[in-house]
Amino acid sequence: MKIWAYVAGGIVIVSAALFLFFKPRGETMPKVYFTSDISAAGLVRAYRAAGWTPRGRVAVKMTTGEPPRSNYLRPDLVRDLIQSVDGTIVECNTAYDGARANSANHWRVVKEHGFFDVAPVDIQDEDGDMALPVHGGKVLTENYVGSHFDDYDSYIILSHFKGHAMAGYGGAIKNISIGLGSRMGKSWIHSGGTSKTNPWGGEQTAFLESMADAGKSVVDHLGRDNIIYINVLNRISIDCDCNGNPAEPDIHDIGILVSTDPVAIDQAAIDMVSRADGNAALMQRIAERNGLHTLESAAEIGLGVRTYELVNLDEK
Repeated sequence: MKIWAYVAGGIVIVSAALFLFFKPRGETMPKVYFTSDISAAGLVRAYRAAGWTPRGRVAVKMTTGEPPRSNYLRPDLVRDLIQSVDGTIVECNTAYDGARANSANHWRVVKEHGFFDVAPVDIQDEDGDMALPVHGGKVLTENYVGSHFDDYDSYIILSHFKGHAMAGYGGAIKNISIGLGSRMGKSWIHSGGTSKTNPWGGEQTAFLESMADAGKSVVDHLGRDNIIYINVLNRISIDCDCNGNPAEPDIHDIGILVSTDPVAIDQAAIDMVSRADGNAALMQRIAERNGLHTLESAAEIGLGVRTYELVNLDEK
């Protein structure tokens, strides 16, 4: 058995035996499930392979997309999965002045993009914020999510993996930090805990570490067993779905990843992208933004681990 890990800008193979010898007592190696079948059926199959069972009311955190042509996950792809768990799509308003910066405009985008035909939708910060404590973080001591956050018992973090103009890349960690952050919380993370109203001009390392800190507050509050992460690697532009006019992807579609560890799943996505044809622009963006530091920081504070066992469902 072998595990891919990303180290010092390159790929290395780490033996499972070595990980098991040095791993902290009681810690198991997380599995990351993979299929190249990017379809509604493939998404459901990959999700079910993880063997995770939600409890209570289920939130599905995903982006409903910035118009006019961002690469958000389309309703036809996600409908079967969300309906199978009787889920509610959850979002928060954006910190930048786009089409989803306030609830009234955000609701229009949700309707125009067809998500009312999929499931109920909840803009979690429509009625304000709630604070989550950050334990053991590097930058933040508090994180701000939407006031509806606690209305749900289980969360499916359904992320479109892609580049990002500031973070380098966006995946599971970004989705549980900036994604679940209220409008105020997004500014707080982006600014490295220096402003609740202005997301711009913060120090880059503090921003990256704040994402890890905020993600940890979410996981600590919900409990690890109540969250599962899905990264869909399609339409992999260097630009985020917050960009309404993203660059066309150079990388071919790769597949779907599922895990209960947010660090492992993002590491697996980075590893796959780093081996993909046409990856130069995205890898350069990640390097220029020091995007891998988010993974480093997240692992250091205990949000997850960067080693994993890849389970290829296409070989089953």
